[in-house]
Formats: sequence, C-alpha cells, structure tokens
Amino acid sequence: MPRFPGLTAPARLSLATAVTLPAIAARLGGSHLAPLAALLVFGTAVVGASFLLAWSAEAAEIDVSGGLTIAALAVVAVLPEYAVDLYFAWVSGHAPAYAAYATANMTGSNRLLLGLGWPVVVFASIGWGLTLRRKPRQRRSETATDHRLRALALDGHNRTEVAFLALAGILALALPILGSIPLALGLVMLALFAWYLVTVARAPTEEPELIGTPARLAALPRRRRRLTVGALFVLAAGVTLLCAEPFAHALLDTGSTYGINRFLLVQWLGPLASEAPEFIIAIIFAARGRGTAALATLLSSKVNQWTMLIGSLPLAHLVGGGAGALPLDPRQVEEVLLTATQTMLGVTLLLGMSLSRRAAWALLGLFAVQFVLPGEHARLLLSAVYAALAAVLLVVHRRQVRPTIRSLFPEQRPTVRAPTLKR
Repeated sequence: MPRFPGLTAPARLSLATAVTLPAIAARLGGSHLAPLAALLVFGTAVVGASFLLAWSAEAAEIDVSGGLTIAALAVVAVLPEYAVDLYFAWVSGHAPAYAAYATANMTGSNRLLLGLGWPVVVFASIGWGLTLRRKPRQRRSETATDHRLRALALDGHNRTEVAFLALAGILALALPILGSIPLALGLVMLALFAWYLVTVARAPTEEPELIGTPARLAALPRRRRRLTVGALFVLAAGVTLLCAEPFAHALLDTGSTYGINRFLLVQWLGPLASEAPEFIIAIIFAARGRGTAALATLLSSKVNQWTMLIGSLPLAHLVGGGAGALPLDPRQVEEVLLTATQTMLGVTLLLGMSLSRRAAWALLGLFAVQFVLPGEHARLLLSAVYAALAAVLLVVHRRQVRPTIRSLFPEQRPTVRAPTLKR
C-alpha cells in the first residue's frame, strides 16, 4: 500500500486527511481562489481522498464477503476519477461544449493506465532490461529462468479480466463509427460491468495480503475497525464529491489564464491526480515481488473504466438535460479510436497471460509518440499501428482465444480465507 517513509499508519492517515481540509474549508466557506491555487488545493484534496479510499477499501476486505467486496471496491476505487468525468458529462447536457471534456478525461485515464501503468509495473517487477545480455554458454535451465525474468505472468483466473476487456474494446470500436456514445450502448456497457462483477465473484478468491496502513486498520478491534473504516469511506467520498466541480473548473480556468490547452489539462492532469494512489499501490506491489497482483489490479481498473465509466457518461449527459447520446466531435472521434485500438493491442498482448519487457517498452514507446506527434494525422496513423499490431498478435495467440472466451463462464465457486496482515 502507499507508504510514506518514516511515518506510522496513524500519521499517514492524518496526513492524507489534513491535505483535504483546505479544500473543505474553501468549498464550504464559499472562498473564490485564483485558478492555479484552486487547482492545487482541490487537486491535492482529490489525491488525499484517493489514498483514504484505497486504504479503507482494502481494510474492509476483512469484514465484507467476496462478491460484495468486489462490487464495493470496484466502485470505490474509481470514485475520484468518475466524479470529475461525470461532472463534465452532466454539464454537457445543458452546455454542449463540455462534452469534449468528458470524453477527454475518459480517454486520457484509459491511455495512462495501459500506456504508462502497465509498463511501469513490468519494469518495477523484472527490471528495465537495458543492459541484460545472455551469456553464450548459458545452460538450458538458466535460459528458462532468464526467460521467466523477461516477462511478468498473470494468474489463470486473470483471463476473465482479459476476456471482459476484449468485449468492452470491441463494443467501443463502434463509438467512432457512430460519432457519439448512445444511451443504449451505455446501458450495454453497464450490463457488461455487472456481468463482470458476477463472474469475478464466482471465481476462486485468493487470500488477501494487507500491508501497511490497511493492515493496521484491519488489526483494530472489530467495532472500532468498522467505525473507523466507515468514517474514512464517508470522509473520502464526501471530499471527492465536494471537490469534483471546483477541480474540474480549476483545470479549465488554469488553462485559460496561463494559455495552456484546456483539453490537454483535462485529459492528462485530471487523471494523474485521481489515479496517483492506484499507480503507487501497483508500483509498491511490483517492487515487493507481487508484480502479478499489481498488473492484475491495473487490468481490473482498465475493465472498470472501459465498461462502467463509458456506460455512465451518456446517463450523466441525459440527467444534465441532454439527448440520449453523448456527442463526439471529430477530435473526440480520433481520441476514442486511438484509445480503443490501444486497448485491443493490450488485450492481444495479454492473451498469452504474460506481459514481456519488450511488450512493455512497445506500449510505453507508442504511448509517448502521441506527445511528440500530437496532430490529427498522427493520431490516425498511431491508431492504425495499434490495430495492425493487435491483428498480428491475435494470429500469434489464436489458440488462446477459445479458453479466454470460456473464462466468461467460470464454474468454480469462491474460496474465501481470512486476510493476511503485514505491518
């Protein structure tokens, strides 16, 4: 879990709580902050609330049963990001210009997770591989070991996430063709998310391993633990909802004031703030030898974003006064196409149930290209590259397609064991 060197668990909780207080005071007091100050105050509060949500959600695993835990953690983990994105979608219902910002935040968070998060987890687990050279007289057993170190493997039950991400990615490929996110397709995405939760709940459950702050929370006496975790949930969720609107406006106002592209601020800075704790958790897992768990965590988050988030956008747009579809302008069509093809490349890479160092470098390099060549033609060309690579890998891993499809219908029931606590 996220840890701050030299700080005890109570100190970490206090620090994460303290950084939310200026935002609460400014919001409830009706203070009008300068754009950059508002961005820092409300952005920091979102990060602090994200840490509190992450810690309390994991500690809750000791009290909540398997299926309910999955559903609760899936919603809680993405609350900070969803609050900002859904706010933009809601406003777009009566202010159409905001529709672009809703999809900007969604595409940015998705591409960050796959293009940056997955590679970093691989590098933290098995190294960067910049100086690795195989010795000429290496024995066969050493070669096998070296091969394993070149890739980060997933567990068999993670094939379910790969299957659902593939389904969501295929559905999302229709969005650029339609030029909008229709309400009907949004409902299908939400149904897919519900199916995913039910399916994962039926899969075998590994023994949770709680470390650091969540372990300290879980070690509290039952009544005190439940009250503490519940209070942290309420505080973090309240801060997130309270800060979503001012943080969203601060992103736009900062761009206008300092001549920074507002679309890019919403697309990249917003998701970085809300996903920082998730990235840190995954990196710490990987650095401690739990790379499989780290990659599985980010994979699950990708499924949540590509089903629940996309499915919720047209609903929020409708509630805000819009029609039955969230419109996509030409730039958004390109962004969604780029995100969907990147997703399909990620899916085909994971059909083999591992992510190699070479594949991680490829994902990171292709992700970086969009910042060096940000134009329309570059986005379309990069989308074509993603699609072509995905097609080639689909042929390479064609024997894995059938077992991946079968993983959508698991037969095993969950085996739930008590969490292991580590301090």
